Order: sequence, then C-alpha cells, then structure tokens
Amino acid sequence: MIKQIIAIVALSVTFIMAMAYAQQGLQALLAVHDWISDLLTNIFSGGEAGSITRELIALLAAPVIVGLVPAIIYWVVKRSWFPYFMEFVWVIWLIQTAALVILYKATVI
Repeated sequence: MIKQIIAIVALSVTFIMAMAYAQQGLQALLAVHDWISDLLTNIFSGGEAGSITRELIALLAAPVIVGLVPAIIYWVVKRSWFPYFMEFVWVIWLIQTAALVILYKATVI
C-alpha cells in the first residue's frame, strides 16, 4: 500500500510539472478531431443525421489514427504487431471524449 501511495504522489507531481505539455497534447488531439470533422463536412449532409454521422466517425477515427503512430513505429522496429493497441486506442478515446465534454460544457455556459 505504501508503494502505491508513493507512486500516486510521484505521478501527481510529475503531471503537475508537465501540465503545459499535457495541455498541448490535448489541444493537438482536439485539433485532429476537428480536422477530421471538417473533412467529413463536405461528404455528409448538413442535416441532423449527417451531423451525427460526421461526429461519430470523427470521434472514432481520431483515436485510431493517433494509436497507429506508435503501432507503425513499433512494427518498423520489432516487425511484430503493437501489443495492447486496442487498450491504447481506448485510453486515447477516453481522453478525447473527456476533453470534448469539457469543451462542450465550457462553450454552453
């Protein structure tokens, strides 16, 4: 239990020290999402169904694209599939979704 307390304190201090980099990473992730969404605007109609489809594809595609970057680097180096690829994509999806919810809530208020 002491090891876990020390680990969480150390990770918290590390995160606080790297807050600016984490913010840049979130902004880059949201920029990728917005870029995909803007590309899909030309394909889907401006109606409700087109908007939902466009946002759904953008929400699902951005984590996969971000996850492919380390997977390709890993494949080039090791010549095998990146272990825990889907877990990595899930973590990116959760971070992206949380950032989008916070951004949406900030623009509504």
